[in-house]
Amino acid sequence: MKRSLMLYLIILIILMNIYTYMFLSKEVAFEQDRFTKVTTKLKDSLKSVTNKLVDANYFSLAKNENAQNYFDSGSGEKTIQYEKLIPVVTEKLLDYNSNPKGNPYTGQDQIGANKFIINKVRILNHRWIIADFSDGDIWGEVLLKYFVNDDESIAFEVNQSLLYQK
Repeated sequence: MKRSLMLYLIILIILMNIYTYMFLSKEVAFEQDRFTKVTTKLKDSLKSVTNKLVDANYFSLAKNENAQNYFDSGSGEKTIQYEKLIPVVTEKLLDYNSNPKGNPYTGQDQIGANKFIINKVRILNHRWIIADFSDGDIWGEVLLKYFVNDDESIAFEVNQSLLYQK
């Protein structure tokens, strides 16, 4: 009886080991397969987001070489670096928000108690800016021209402005 008990125990242990080995090897293969699928999906998502970002930045001074070359005089003596120009132009335009009657470059007069201020600015190229503005209740967009003068001051001109309906 002792022998048959030992035999059954050994057979049971061997079966448990085989079962455990098979389970763990299948689990590793399953996890590797799942990891591969998730990695592929994430790479595709990253590629899709990158393509969308490239499309969104198509109209941008930072990505437009022709507009960047506009600021290079060719002689080397009067070159404006566009990397430094973008924040300067944006800051200069947003500084007008402190005007008591609102930012004059929204192209809209004050309606009601709140003044129009520019919220977001996008420099499209060496000449155009698009900006979003609001008074907290009414929203709109404006297309501006900007000029960098010889004394490196910046001048703005409203080209077109529109308000959205409530």
